[in-house]
Amino acid sequence: ETLCEAGIELVALAGFMRLMTADFVNSWRGRMINIHHSFLPSFVGARPYEQAHARGVKLVGATCHYVTPELDQGPIIDQEVVRISHRDAPSDLRLKGRICEREALARGLRLHLEDRVFVHGNRTVVFD
Repeated sequence: ETLCEAGIELVALAGFMRLMTADFVNSWRGRMINIHHSFLPSFVGARPYEQAHARGVKLVGATCHYVTPELDQGPIIDQEVVRISHRDAPSDLRLKGRICEREALARGLRLHLEDRVFVHGNRTVVFD
């Protein structure tokens, strides 16, 4: 109610670490966007960059998607990746991942606001 009363049209949940009810999420379907590291489902839970470093991953990245009641499973709007090296420490992975998160979120928001994203089931069609 508070969001509607304030005239909010789009919600971005960057860094939002709370679960929401299915009713709330469904009432904002197609108008709520989230960003997260691209390690899901491989490295879930705490310290994903440390987990990835321990496994020797070669890419880090981020996914921007619409929020659905299923945690981090919504239709993908945009993604960003960057190569990493064995010389990179977990802190380097985290820094590079956060840069990817900002870029993917910015593009995802722009695409949504420009009405260039069409949701079809659990997929999107993004018009260039």
